[in-house]
Amino acid sequence: MRIGIGCDHGGYEMKEELKKRLTAAGHTVADKGIYSVTEVDYPDIAVETARGVVDKEYDCAVLVCGTGIGMSIAANKVDGIRAALVTDTFSARMAKEHNNANIITLGARTVGIELAWELVNAYLGAEFLGGKHLVRVEKIMGLEGKAE
Repeated sequence: MRIGIGCDHGGYEMKEELKKRLTAAGHTVADKGIYSVTEVDYPDIAVETARGVVDKEYDCAVLVCGTGIGMSIAANKVDGIRAALVTDTFSARMAKEHNNANIITLGARTVGIELAWELVNAYLGAEFLGGKHLVRVEKIMGLEGKAE
């Protein structure tokens, strides 16, 4: 699978470890940065990575920041993205099965690397179920570009 990965300074170490593990598992990983612990603005990385998903440079993506919250919010501003912040394996699996999430976000300060790896694997091992879930996802996607 082709997977995009990105982080801010708070998620750098976790991103690097996940990248190694994903590559060792046979995935092609597109590292969208950052490449050190130098402080950056996470929206820049989230948007660049999300655009790669929309443009089909890779099949899905993993974003990491301190909590995963900021990356999730920023990525979801890109039309075509369904980013889910996941903290447990059930939610990681449901993000794909029910919501067809194309990005998961992780918090390096809230989950350890072993749990993060479990979350990534739960997400990657799941498949979108379609059916009634497709109708709901289409409704969500229909909201894009509409003001409140």
